[in-house]
Amino acid sequence: MRKTLEDFYYGNIIPNEQDIAPRSEMKRATDRVARFETQLTEQLDEAGQAILAKLIESQQEIDSITALENFILGFRLGTKIMMECMDENDGDIRTGG
Repeated sequence: MRKTLEDFYYGNIIPNEQDIAPRSEMKRATDRVARFETQLTEQLDEAGQAILAKLIESQQEIDSITALENFILGFRLGTKIMMECMDENDGDIRTGG
């Protein structure tokens, strides 16, 4: 626990940064996206490439917002679960609650 708190204090915990395993489904999916993006970019004229770049940037913004919201929701759920675990008067028949 202390190590986690120290890492958090020193800024060593960065939840939105993660390594992608080389043979994972995520790696294969990101490789496909990159390949399709390159193929599409090659087929578009300059105006089309600008629109594609804006589309990709907008999708990345949506993905970032979604990741943040999911992180917060997951953290809140974990906290709720911990709070319930600490409730000694939660109706457990062994405690008479």
